Amino acid sequence: MSDSRLTASQKKRYAIVGTGGRAIFYYTAIARDFSATSVIVALCDTNQTRMAYANSKLDSLGHNSVPTYPAAQLDQMIGDTKPDEVIVTTIDRTHHLYIVRALELGCNVITEKPMTIDAPRCREILDAVERTEARGGQGGRVRVTFNYRYAPHNTKVFELLRSGAIGTVASVHFEWMLNTSHGADYFRRWHRDRRNSGGLLVHKSTHHFDLVNFWLQTRPTTVYAQGDLKFYGRENAERRGATAFYARARGSEAAREDPFALHMEDHEQLRALYLDAEHEDAYYRDQCVFSDGISIEDTMSLLVRYRNGAVMTYSLTAYAPWEGFRVSFNGTCGRLELEVVENSYVNSGSDQAAEGSIEKTTLLLRPLFEKPREVEIPAGVGAHGGGDTVLLNDLFGVPTTDDCMRAASHIDGALSILTGIAANRSIATGQVVHVDDVLRIP
Repeated sequence: MSDSRLTASQKKRYAIVGTGGRAIFYYTAIARDFSATSVIVALCDTNQTRMAYANSKLDSLGHNSVPTYPAAQLDQMIGDTKPDEVIVTTIDRTHHLYIVRALELGCNVITEKPMTIDAPRCREILDAVERTEARGGQGGRVRVTFNYRYAPHNTKVFELLRSGAIGTVASVHFEWMLNTSHGADYFRRWHRDRRNSGGLLVHKSTHHFDLVNFWLQTRPTTVYAQGDLKFYGRENAERRGATAFYARARGSEAAREDPFALHMEDHEQLRALYLDAEHEDAYYRDQCVFSDGISIEDTMSLLVRYRNGAVMTYSLTAYAPWEGFRVSFNGTCGRLELEVVENSYVNSGSDQAAEGSIEKTTLLLRPLFEKPREVEIPAGVGAHGGGDTVLLNDLFGVPTTDDCMRAASHIDGALSILTGIAANRSIATGQVVHVDDVLRIP
């Protein structure tokens, strides 16, 4: 996986900005699995308690603890510790701030999805990449970590479509279900405010829209969407006869009877990351999913047309009784159907190696005039159907040749969120939205 002959000066140096739940994915992998090729040199966050927890995790994995910097001292952190790359895992609405500044200071960037949440922020990133690339030398590259591209079942779909197994794809039908554990979690935390996340069509669906762009090797041109808050929120609960409400689970008697309540004191990692840290920033991770103040949808449907002529119908439900997705492709020579049942999870509430693990996968090829046949899928190891393991090696280890072109650039990151941004505009206006009118990308 990695080359043990590298000296300390030859290892790639990483700084992490944002030390919440998703950051654990990166810093534990570097410390545990890629210490021969990579080293963490600094942490940066708005919350010192979370940075202290990250350092305690690094210590437990045999990696030296590293200097910590408040978010306002990003420039100083880069100047002091000289990272080659900055990993951005902050709240979505601030991604662009750290991506742009890291590029300007000569670092490459790895960012969590979504790359950002709206068109103006996206334009800032695209301009910064162009500006720093033109400058030459170090800097100018942004990678977006779409781990779903790397899952064996999604890679197999790409290979089958590219091989012409069903001819030219004319339509895609894509349904994604988030259940009442994982789906509900977006309505407990900062994602519930559209100003932070862009809504689920940006924060979550960026994965799914990227997969379609990747599978079909195309980009969206027009989007029509409808969406509503149908299940979560106080008004919906009142319609169903609920009378007991609370602001947050901590200290609430009403929360004891609510199956949707998150009790952070029962989870060691959630307690350390959020309950013990909230005195610094008043961020409450355990808000009631049936309280007021939710500004995102939980039920969404889209119709998307792509540059290559294909169309997609897409739906996302955030309160389903099971977790996973179904996607089917209709082509001129047949049909391809994929169903994936995932094990649900609460973000940062359990072992990350189990997040999004697969319970069942079925890939069915239906050629015209032939009997359907099930396609064998290579077994994946680790979270998100095995995608995390391959992605991490691609980032921090010694990657192998990838004919599937799974590494995602800032352009891929932009195209994935533009479907969701256009969908949000369509929901607001009731009109079909042309993606180029939102943001034109060469």
